[in-house]
Amino acid sequence: MNKIKQIFGGDARQLGMIFALAALIILFQILTGGLTLQPDNVNNIIQGNAYILVLAIGMVLVIIAGHIDLSVGSVAAFVGIVVAISMRDWGVPWWGGILLGLALGALVGVWQGFWVAYVGIPAFIVTLSGFLFFRGANQFVGKSNTVPVPPEFQVIGAGTLPEVGPSTGYNNLTVLLGLLACAGIIWGTLRGRRQLINIGATVEEAWITYTRMALICIVVFGAMLLIASGRKGFPVPGLILIALVLLYGFIASKTIIGRHIYAVGGNRHAAELSGVRSKRVNFLVMANMSLLAALAGMMFVARSNASGPFDGVGWELDAIAAVFIGGAAVSGGVGTVIGSIIGGLVMAVLNNGLQLMGAGADMTQMIKGLVLLVAVAFDIYNKSQGRPSISGLFMRNRRSKGSDGDAVEAPTAASEIEKLDETLGQRS
Repeated sequence: MNKIKQIFGGDARQLGMIFALAALIILFQILTGGLTLQPDNVNNIIQGNAYILVLAIGMVLVIIAGHIDLSVGSVAAFVGIVVAISMRDWGVPWWGGILLGLALGALVGVWQGFWVAYVGIPAFIVTLSGFLFFRGANQFVGKSNTVPVPPEFQVIGAGTLPEVGPSTGYNNLTVLLGLLACAGIIWGTLRGRRQLINIGATVEEAWITYTRMALICIVVFGAMLLIASGRKGFPVPGLILIALVLLYGFIASKTIIGRHIYAVGGNRHAAELSGVRSKRVNFLVMANMSLLAALAGMMFVARSNASGPFDGVGWELDAIAAVFIGGAAVSGGVGTVIGSIIGGLVMAVLNNGLQLMGAGADMTQMIKGLVLLVAVAFDIYNKSQGRPSISGLFMRNRRSKGSDGDAVEAPTAASEIEKLDETLGQRS
C-alpha cells in the first residue's frame, strides 16, 4: 500500500476524482453491455462535451479569483448566431467567422471585465445582466431562427483526424498522436527529474517516477488506440481542448499572472499589499471567460451544423458544476484546470451512461444534482477533518515536481504572498 501511495504522490486520495471517473466508466461499461467504451461512443463523448469543458477551463480561473460568471451560455449563443449570419449573409469565409467570433467574445469580455474590475460591481450582478442581455441579443439578431453554417466551419465541432497512410485497421494519425503524447510525457518527466538533480533538490526514487510515467503512458496510448480502432479518428474538438488544457494549465501553474489569480482569490487585500494589481487580474479573468465562451459557442454551432435561439441554455450551470466537482472552492483561491476537466468528464460520462441505459432527462438531472452535492460535501468534510480537499489532493506536494508535468501546488494566501514578495524584490 505504501508503494501505491508513493506512486500516486504520497496519498492515493489525491487522485480521488480520477478514480471516481474510472469507476464510473467501469460501472457503465458493465451496465450497458460494453457500449460505453465503444470507439464511436468515446468519440461522441468528446465531441458532445468539448464545449462545456472549454467553458470549465475559463470558469475555474474566474472562480479561483473569487467570482462567478452566469453569462457564458448567453454569450456563446450570441456569438454563435452572429458568426453564422456573417458567413451566410455577409460573405465572410469560415476562418474569418472564427476570427470574428473570437474578437466579439473578447469585446464582450472587455465590457464585462470593466464593470467588475474598475467600477466594482460584483461579477454575479454584471454577468446576470449579461445573461439577460445577450440571451435577448441572440434572439433579436437571429430573429429566433436557425441559421446554418458551411461544412468547412463544421470541422471545429464535428471534424475528426483523417485517415492517411497505409491501411492498418487503425486511424494512423490518432495512433501517431498517442505516440507523440507519450513521448512528450517521457521527455517532460525525465527533463524535470534531471533539473531537480542538477540543482541539488531531493527527488523521489527512480522506480516511482518511471512507474508513474509508464502508467500514464499506458492510459494515454490505450485511449488513443481505442479511438483509433473505430470508424473515425480523434475528434478535432478534442485537439482544441488538449491545446487549451496545456496552455491554461501552464498559465495557472507556471506564470506570474497565474499565481496572482490564486493570490487575489485567496486574500485580495494581502495580495494588493504585496503589489498585485487585483483590478487587472479581475479584468483579465472576466475577459478571458467571455473569449472562451465565444469559442465554445462556435464549437457547438459547428457540431450542430446551425445556430439556433436555444443554444447555450444551462451551459453556465454545467460549467460551474464541473469546476466544483473538480475541487474548486466557493470562496476562491483553490482549483486547478485539470481538476475541472476531470469534473467535467465525470458529468459527461454520467450523462452518456444514463442515456445509453435509457434514463430520462428528469432522472439524469436529479442524479447530476446529487453528484454535485456529494462531491462538494465530501470536499468540505475533508477540510473539516484537516485532510486535503479534492483540489488540494491534486496539488499537494507538487511544487518540487511541477516540471515533470504534474500539477503544481496552488498557493495558500501566505505562501503566495511570500512568492510575490520574492518576485517583486527581484524585479526591483
